Amino acid sequence: MEKDRLLAFSDGVIAIIITIMVLELKAPHGTDWSDLAKLAPGFFSYVLSFAFVAIYWNNHHHLLYTLTRVNGTILWANTHLLFWLSLIPFATAWAGENQFAPVPTAVYGIAFLMPGCAYYLLARAIMRVEGPDSTLARALGRDLKGKGSLVLYAAGAALAFLAPWLALAIYVAVALMWLVPDRRIERTVAAK
Repeated sequence: MEKDRLLAFSDGVIAIIITIMVLELKAPHGTDWSDLAKLAPGFFSYVLSFAFVAIYWNNHHHLLYTLTRVNGTILWANTHLLFWLSLIPFATAWAGENQFAPVPTAVYGIAFLMPGCAYYLLARAIMRVEGPDSTLARALGRDLKGKGSLVLYAAGAALAFLAPWLALAIYVAVALMWLVPDRRIERTVAAK
């Protein structure tokens, strides 16, 4: 399989995920600002999740740009990532509709953690195929940013039971860390 087909399929799935999330946004039942304010948690969860999915889309593009060939392991690793990303709309809606109560906020964090784990596995699958001297292997190095993100998401999910708003702050911090597409890959490709 060519990487273009993998990219096209992934782009389609991610577009559907974002569409589902926006369809979960409901108009207020009323005409006052206070009616709109009641929807703030749902809107916040949508914005954070949209940013999260967009970050994955951007970094996924960079990740697959380094790929020269696709095998079955990479296909399954990519499908694994898309599966976890597809659960984001559910976690987004549940957390927002329940005003970030502890359990939905923990599930929201787990919904961020699992694509992170899947992305890590996809990167490792690509490096196994491309080799230890590949563009991706050189770009990621020890991947402290990626591993640190996983630790932060897990900590946020655990912390959600004690302080949901602190857990949300951690989720936002990780999103901010990744807001700019992974420059490590861009720099390595440019240097090549």
